[in-house]
Amino acid sequence: MKRTRAQATASPAVAEEASVASAVRAPAKGKEKGGKAAAEPSPQPQPPAPPPVVESDDDLLADIVEDDSGEDDEPAAEGSDGESDLEELDGIDSDGDDVPATKSDGTLHSSDQGPEDSEDDDEDEEFEGLGHDDDDDEEELSDDEEADDLDPDAWPSSEDEEAEEQERFTKDRSLTVLRPKKPLPEIDPVYDAETSDEETTNTIGNVPTEWYDDFDHVGYSIDGKKIMKGPEGKPDQLDEFLSLMDDPNAWRSVYDKMEGKDIVLTKEELEMVRRIQHGNFPESTSNPYEDTVEWFSSKTEVMPVSAAPEPKRRFVPSKWEAQRIMHIVRAIRQGRLVPGATKPKPTTLQNQEYFDIWGENTEPVDRGIMHIAAPKQALPDHDESYNPPQEYLPTPDEIAEWKGLDAPDRPRNYIPQKFDALRNVPGYNRFIQERFDRCLDLYLCPRVIKKKMNIDPESLIPKLPNPRDLLPFPTSLALTYKGHTARIRSFSIDPTGHYIASGSDDRTVRLWELSTGRCVHLWKYDEPVASVSWNPSKSLSLLAVVVAEKVYFISVPGIASPEVTVATEALLNHVATLQSSPTTAALCQWAKAPTSSIVPTPDPDAPPPTRHAAGTRLLLTMEKPITYLTWHRKGDYLSTVSPDAGTRSVLLHQLTKRVTQNPFKSAKGLVQRVTFHPSKPFFFVATQRYVRVYNLATQKLATKLQPSTKWISSIAVHPGGDNLIVGTYDKRLSWFDMDLSSKPYKTLRYHKQAIRNVAFHARHPLFASASDDGNVNIFHGMVYSDLLMNPLIVPVKTLRAHTVVDGL
Repeated sequence: MKRTRAQATASPAVAEEASVASAVRAPAKGKEKGGKAAAEPSPQPQPPAPPPVVESDDDLLADIVEDDSGEDDEPAAEGSDGESDLEELDGIDSDGDDVPATKSDGTLHSSDQGPEDSEDDDEDEEFEGLGHDDDDDEEELSDDEEADDLDPDAWPSSEDEEAEEQERFTKDRSLTVLRPKKPLPEIDPVYDAETSDEETTNTIGNVPTEWYDDFDHVGYSIDGKKIMKGPEGKPDQLDEFLSLMDDPNAWRSVYDKMEGKDIVLTKEELEMVRRIQHGNFPESTSNPYEDTVEWFSSKTEVMPVSAAPEPKRRFVPSKWEAQRIMHIVRAIRQGRLVPGATKPKPTTLQNQEYFDIWGENTEPVDRGIMHIAAPKQALPDHDESYNPPQEYLPTPDEIAEWKGLDAPDRPRNYIPQKFDALRNVPGYNRFIQERFDRCLDLYLCPRVIKKKMNIDPESLIPKLPNPRDLLPFPTSLALTYKGHTARIRSFSIDPTGHYIASGSDDRTVRLWELSTGRCVHLWKYDEPVASVSWNPSKSLSLLAVVVAEKVYFISVPGIASPEVTVATEALLNHVATLQSSPTTAALCQWAKAPTSSIVPTPDPDAPPPTRHAAGTRLLLTMEKPITYLTWHRKGDYLSTVSPDAGTRSVLLHQLTKRVTQNPFKSAKGLVQRVTFHPSKPFFFVATQRYVRVYNLATQKLATKLQPSTKWISSIAVHPGGDNLIVGTYDKRLSWFDMDLSSKPYKTLRYHKQAIRNVAFHARHPLFASASDDGNVNIFHGMVYSDLLMNPLIVPVKTLRAHTVVDGL
């Protein structure tokens, strides 16, 4: 039978009433082990039980406690229709105390029987499905007891189960027990309050908050409840000030527009805001100078195309190959095939042997059949017929257009015509001419097979070393020297390596401390500064500044030792006392710097000193503006370039003797740059398209280098003296090996705009090129003492710290 249990979840009182009701409605079997029936006392009337207390119909559920009696055919008691169902709770008095419960027929409940009958009654309850709780101590029958006590005929079938339950529900009296609805836990809209990126409680998404201006809420929570707006209107300044004074967290609160409330920032968030305001990374653990991780390596890795297993055909012998081998074996046995025997070939132009005398292979080269048959002529088309279709015949306009074209431009050499019969077709007047052209095509047009060279493209690429193995070289920006307001034309580093001088179009020369970027001295002039250059001698502290057609020799005060400063002052004072020769006076003018001229200093409060007090001791004046100045390695000679001076465009000056010479009697072109050889008496002169090397000892031209460029911008000589690099305005950098050839050994094209300057490093095998594209390319240039080894040139770094303002 199907059993139902009374569940009391509303209150303890209702649970007790349900258990009593189940006990009242359970019939007594009256079985005894010896065949004796239990005594049936007379029925006693009981007062009706009070109805259960229910909070509300919405919060409580109704549960039907069905009759668990084993006899389904028991008729309903008379008069049950007009009485309440709660009157069946017998055995409960008005005070709530338990009394012996009896059935409507007068039998006692099993719980009120004697101890000798309790065991039998418990078994009967299990068989008949009496009402009981779902506790863990519920008694169950073993397999032997079910086999002995259960009657198979009394057990209902599965087909009648639903009908019997409906009948019991209709006939039996039931008790309605109400229980409260168990509330579900509240959903927490915040997933994790400890995380830094906590989700907002407002779930409207990426929706403008202006859409909620006409409503009394600003959005919805994750439970679907409305998030109501705060108080209407903005508080006045006094209320806002008072609230700020009362709230200790007001200084670190921000207003969330979507939530409509203030959010207090944590210490971590405040630290992040402070770092952002100071221009640092938000995370304190971020390292901007980490080593570069090559996620995609430039090295070629040998990897299999697929990881599929080897197919069976690769290790199982092929039967087709076995058949071919047996065919060859039979031919050898029969004598039709002689191994190693070759047929003699007649010597002709087609099969004669050729030897590649310039290659490494000494075996003869078999070129194969070189002749190719001439292509056949195209078959005649419809328009060449004597009776072509009407659509192939040209109109008078097309005929006039064809006659107006030149013979090579005509699409065809004839005009299609229509004839009634073949005998009316005249002879072709261009027959002999076309046959002659055909013969010329066969005779003059080459028809030879040209075999391509089977060369691996990667074998043509030189095997360059890894740039990491070529350290040291500059990799990142270290310092920025700020102060100039216009284009910097030139800069030079002093021999000690502690200071750098720069000249700009803003008519100033600034002296910087190299390690700190501090501006030590400032000189102002009336014209833009074209070039600055330090004297390479470490025993002097002398700076040459080119301004228009003048050269200022400055003894920089306060940066060198007293001995070097005294030696520099003594040299310049000695030169100022010398008299110039007539030859020198005809070329330029040497003079002592005037002491009355005034030059401002970086400090506006300090009194402006005279130019003499600022360090200027000597002045050299030319006829035309000077564009470039360079020193000899010993520091006694210097050379100036004045492109507009004609034959006097290049002049050599000796400082200690106050002598000027003109080495060239005629101009060989527009001179751009000049430089001295680092160890030999050679003088390099770069014009627009050539670089001429002169031997100053013999006063003759040594060699002429041809960069094959349009306009040279700068040159630099390797410290070893046998190699030279040339930068050009057409974006090329040429490397010359003067012991090898007058043509460039390498031409590098790494810049997108004109190259302004090139330079070698004094100690390391490095050279650099600066361009108008804002980039400075660093190259590794190793020169070997072995003459059989070529220089190694490897690009290692591109510096992109400059901002492009203007260029070519």
